[in-house]
Amino acid sequence: MMSLLGRPDVDAGEVFVNFNQNITSLAVATSGSYSLYSLGSVDSTLDKIYNTKCDDLFLIERLFESSLVAIVSQRAPRKLKVCHFKKQSEICNYSYSNTILAVKLNRERLIVCLEESLYIHNIQDMKVVHTIRDTPCNQLGLCALSSSSEHCYLAYPGSVTAGEVQIFDAINLHAKTMIPAHDTPLAAIAFSPSGTEIATASERGTVIRVFSSQDGSRLFELRRGLKRCVSIVSLSFSTCAEYLVSSSNTETVHIFRLDRSAAENNDHGKQSSDDWMGFLSKTVTSYLPTQVTDVFSQGRAFASVTLPEAGVRRMCAITTIQKQLRLLIASQDGYLYVYSIPSIEGAECQLIKRHDLRLDDSYAMDVKGLNSNVSIGGAAGVPSAAAAAAAAAATSGGAAGDGKSTEKPGSSTSGGNAGASYASAVKGDEPAGGASSST
Repeated sequence: MMSLLGRPDVDAGEVFVNFNQNITSLAVATSGSYSLYSLGSVDSTLDKIYNTKCDDLFLIERLFESSLVAIVSQRAPRKLKVCHFKKQSEICNYSYSNTILAVKLNRERLIVCLEESLYIHNIQDMKVVHTIRDTPCNQLGLCALSSSSEHCYLAYPGSVTAGEVQIFDAINLHAKTMIPAHDTPLAAIAFSPSGTEIATASERGTVIRVFSSQDGSRLFELRRGLKRCVSIVSLSFSTCAEYLVSSSNTETVHIFRLDRSAAENNDHGKQSSDDWMGFLSKTVTSYLPTQVTDVFSQGRAFASVTLPEAGVRRMCAITTIQKQLRLLIASQDGYLYVYSIPSIEGAECQLIKRHDLRLDDSYAMDVKGLNSNVSIGGAAGVPSAAAAAAAAAATSGGAAGDGKSTEKPGSSTSGGNAGASYASAVKGDEPAGGASSST
């Protein structure tokens, strides 16, 4: 399977981990099952929302706190299943001509990333509203979708030789801007919660940059390190957008503080010509190479965490839990670490709790339909008539599919109430909680 997917995160024996868009839950897939956990009391306990036996999965995306999850299994890596886990049902599935490398969700769009194309679905009825074809070869499925409905932007690599970021407006369906972020190819990208900023890292891994997704202007340049090049695995803005956290193939996790007030002061000429220190600084740096002056201007890590072992892929997030700021590190060797974040720069992050994600759950439930082979039908990117009618009746409508996809993803549904269940899940009408025992 590794040769097929080309993804180190689905190696045998590893655990797939993924936070939802607003860092309120964690999805965990182990061999033969997957679970959803609530993060509301993670300082003390890790509450399991849901667990089911299923094919080995390598992609799980939950839509905020809703009942909607999108999954892709290792057995069928070209098929996307959209499930309502509380109803214990599969709502629809789509098949593609190549392996699905990434799936991203927000309340407006569902994005499917293949190696050389991106499909944009209207999440209200799952119709394909646009296809971005012939993208630069993207073997790792690197892409990002803003969680904001107001600034619903999609980002993906624009080159295989340089670190270009293409920003695409996923609502109005047109290219917005191209950002020449790095000299070497991209390794990680992430939107801020509002979608107005995007963080980038290259394969070199020494510098992280933050740009405006509106006009491509550079807002921050952050120095991860000077001594060695690393592979950045995870970039994530905090839910309050004041911090940025990065993890790599090393044992160190870096936290950067995004001081926007200082950046604004610099933009307004805080060091004026009559400020002799500012004049001296400009005079000295004018004689130095650009690479050297860039190092002087780059921000350093606000705090860091050193974990026991290097070479382990880790997904990181910063969020507020019970009014306290927390760093969450979910590692693919099966642990979730919870750290406090210091208020003073340079102070240590304190480990609060370590949860073992591989513990067996005696209350596991089997979801009907998740492992069945459902036949594929319908026009390209268009659900079956019954599902479309149900979805149309339950939602306020959505853009129609373009029906022009040469790769022809198909779909099917599993029940007459699928559309209504899907609509309620998308809208978030149902409170988060354990799966219902009724179907």
